[in-house]
Amino acid sequence: MAKRAPVQQFKGRSLGRILIKMGLLTRDKLHDCLRQQEEGGGKVKLGQICIEQGLIKKKDLQTALAGQRGMECVDLDDLDIAGNVLEVLPAQMAKTFRVVPIAFDSRRNVLTIAMDDPDNFRATDDLGTLVGYTVMAKITDTDSLEAALAKYYAEDDSSLNELIGEIESDSTLTEFRGRDQSIDLDELKELAESNPVKKLLNLVLLQAIRDKASDIHFEPFENEFKMRYRIDGVLYEMVPPPKHIAVALSSRIKVMANLDIAERRLPQDGRIPLVVGGNPVDLRVSVLPTMFGESVVLRVLDRSAVELDLDGLGLREREMKTVEQLIHKPNGIIIVTGPTGSGKTTTLYSALKQLNDTETKIITTENPVEYDIDGLIQVQMRPEIGLTFASCLRSILRQDPDIVMVGEIRDLETAQISIQASLTGHLVFTTVHTNDAPSTLARLIDLGLETFLITATLEGIIAQRLVRRICLNCKTAFEPTEAMLMEVGLTPDDIGDKELYYGRGCDQCNSTGYRGRIGIYEIMILNDEMRDLIMNNASTNVLRAAARKNGMRTLRENGLAVIFDGITTIEEVARETLAAEE
Repeated sequence: MAKRAPVQQFKGRSLGRILIKMGLLTRDKLHDCLRQQEEGGGKVKLGQICIEQGLIKKKDLQTALAGQRGMECVDLDDLDIAGNVLEVLPAQMAKTFRVVPIAFDSRRNVLTIAMDDPDNFRATDDLGTLVGYTVMAKITDTDSLEAALAKYYAEDDSSLNELIGEIESDSTLTEFRGRDQSIDLDELKELAESNPVKKLLNLVLLQAIRDKASDIHFEPFENEFKMRYRIDGVLYEMVPPPKHIAVALSSRIKVMANLDIAERRLPQDGRIPLVVGGNPVDLRVSVLPTMFGESVVLRVLDRSAVELDLDGLGLREREMKTVEQLIHKPNGIIIVTGPTGSGKTTTLYSALKQLNDTETKIITTENPVEYDIDGLIQVQMRPEIGLTFASCLRSILRQDPDIVMVGEIRDLETAQISIQASLTGHLVFTTVHTNDAPSTLARLIDLGLETFLITATLEGIIAQRLVRRICLNCKTAFEPTEAMLMEVGLTPDDIGDKELYYGRGCDQCNSTGYRGRIGIYEIMILNDEMRDLIMNNASTNVLRAAARKNGMRTLRENGLAVIFDGITTIEEVARETLAAEE
């Protein structure tokens, strides 16, 4: 590596001065590079210009940037890393965070790692959260790091089965078998710091994020302990760990989420923020006491995995035009409806993102705030201290917003204030839990809203479901049976010469035949005829018939269009639209 000076001499200094101190640049050469940078409008970094001019090597630049941040450089080629140090970080974690452990002080609980990006300061924080040690970082060059990862982690020996085997044979953990309710606080802390438990939890978390799981479930039962992922809306069971580590796993999760590990009788909620592979990932933690221990669910909010864009939601051309017209109304209420996990939040965020500009003030009230969006004022609900949708809405209207998003209308008070907001010139977006668009009106009336207020403010209702996409890698044409067609109300004559598809299952889709999801929609616009029917207390079936006459396509009809496009299967549409068609 390049000539080194003590790190303290470099910390906080400009890159040019550091390169001069390292003997790599003269003042004249530095001024030439700075002039070139200025002529280019400052778009190219100084270090890159120096490399392009042949004045320094990439390795020299990394040394200088490390020194600028007060970090030391290390040459991994000269090190022989001990096996007990490598065991501290499982292979999957080392490869995900692009780090190699080089030293571990067990007395002080300090882990020293080498990484190739001085700007990746979040890696040390996140690794500290995951492994429970103080993490110190040193810088190495990319080639050395790649070689070290290949050398020390050639075989990924931290598979789930092997880790569970390690846990079953761990004498410290087996001591707690059958002692769920008689573990004191000191023992809980010891369990939370157990190395096999940390490794298992970290492997489960990283695998879930890699597989784009939306939730991770840790579930204690009388005679077993289950771990399950939800991927594309469907739960998949993992290899179950021994039941006696349930307390250890829940304690470890609580430590990471800054929850009270001594409290095992009341529900708790928290969050674990991480950056995995350069992408921000938020883990929302919910702990619920059950008969056989604490059930823990982690909701994975991977911001890189969600496309907040109306064009990417699966809206067909006709529905897209309708939604565009709806969201650009000057005032009124727009409701998105569907069961939990049907993509309502993503649809709302996508609409708000499109409306988000310097001329529009948007305030949201959410529980929880799932994605941070620049330009939106987002308020997290805290019912335990009285910060509810209703109480917050009153204050929001004094903040002079143009658009307001109410996370969910679940009571009359919230509904009434939402209506007041729309009557005073605001555009209000919200959600309601109902099966389809027409039944939303019955729900609002059931809450106690007057029909004249509904007709005066409601502009449109968007009902939606998510269906799984057929994996493109194993997509195969097939001939459906009559029984399959009957599930979605079709006959062989309806199919004609159209080709239908399914996924055979392959490595890319974990043998499920599906990869990713797409939305199907039912959009009901309130025109004068619909408003008259609502005022006359028309039934849901009458409202549905009138909406279809006015051009609304039902969830089932939109689902069939997606089947004929070869995007999803008959089973998926039947499963997701059954309740809506009843």
